[in-house]
Amino acid sequence: MNKAVVMTLVLSLGAGMFGTQAFAAGDAEAGGKLFKRVCGGCHQVGEGARPFFGPPLNNVIGRVAGSTTDYQYSDAMKSSGIVWSREKLAAYIEDPKAVVSGTRMIFWGISDREKIDDLLAYLQTFQAP
Repeated sequence: MNKAVVMTLVLSLGAGMFGTQAFAAGDAEAGGKLFKRVCGGCHQVGEGARPFFGPPLNNVIGRVAGSTTDYQYSDAMKSSGIVWSREKLAAYIEDPKAVVSGTRMIFWGISDREKIDDLLAYLQTFQAP
C-alpha cells in the first residue's frame, strides 16, 4: 500500500474512534437523576416541557442563548451572543455568572466535571434528530 492510502486509513479510523467521544461522554441515566434533583425545580425537558422559573431545555445545544419566545430572559442573557455548544453549557453549569455576567439564574454551579458530563448527556437525549 502506498503512504497516502495508509495515512487516510489511519486518519479515518482515528476519527471514527475519537471523533464522537465528546458527545459520548457522560451517563445520561445518572444525568437524569441529577437533573431532577438539581435542575428540575426550575427547568423542564421532554414532551410538554414548558417554561417555569427557567426556560425549557429541549434542543438547548445549538440554540442561541435567550432566544426562545416562551420565556422572559434577562437582558444579559438575551444580549450575550452565546450559542449553546456542549463546551459553553459545561462552562455555564460550572459557573453561570462567569459565563453570563448579570444572568438571573440563581445557581452556584457544579464543579464536578463528571456530573456536568452526565447532565449534558441527559440533555442531549432531548435534542431533535
